[in-house]
Amino acid sequence: MADKNGNSGDKLVYFLIGAGIGAITALLFAPKSGEELRSDIADATRKGLDYARETGRDLSDRAGEYYQERVEQIADLSARGKEAVGDITDRGRDLISRQKSQLSAAIEAGKQGYREAKRADSAAAEEI
Repeated sequence: MADKNGNSGDKLVYFLIGAGIGAITALLFAPKSGEELRSDIADATRKGLDYARETGRDLSDRAGEYYQERVEQIADLSARGKEAVGDITDRGRDLISRQKSQLSAAIEAGKQGYREAKRADSAAAEEI
């Protein structure tokens, strides 16, 4: 919505101000009676207010849509992030489980080796 030189909303405000000044100036210099002039000024003012209200509603609607889109995008990113964290957590648990199993097997092999060495030493000591 914004360009290099400023916000498009600012440009719209400046345009409306300029249009209003131009319309009033044109009415003041037109050869009309006071009553006609006041009526024309009132009509121009009403039209300007209606246009401003309509533009405000349009901007509000667009802002609401933009906000809703961003909320949906953030919810999607959040869901993807949670899923990624869940996947990483699951992989970490699997890795820890495998490492734990390997460590338990190594400890058990060490115990078995110790028992066998102790039996061999006991058997050798009995022979002496």
